[in-house]
Amino acid sequence: MGINDESDTTANLQIGPTSLGMVRLFIEGDGFEVPLDFDPSEAEEIAEEIRAAAARARAMSSKGKR
Repeated sequence: MGINDESDTTANLQIGPTSLGMVRLFIEGDGFEVPLDFDPSEAEEIAEEIRAAAARARAMSSKGKR
């Protein structure tokens, strides 16, 4: 499965700090849990990548509305 493939999988995402000073992305779905820990600098880089992807997705969807 690639980034552009649709999926019927549903999952919950929780984001928060850990007691060890890390940022945890906790992904939970039907029969699976994935805790991902990042140091604060890595978390900020991920946040920037998410913002950039959202901007590109917004631009792509606005092109289709013309």
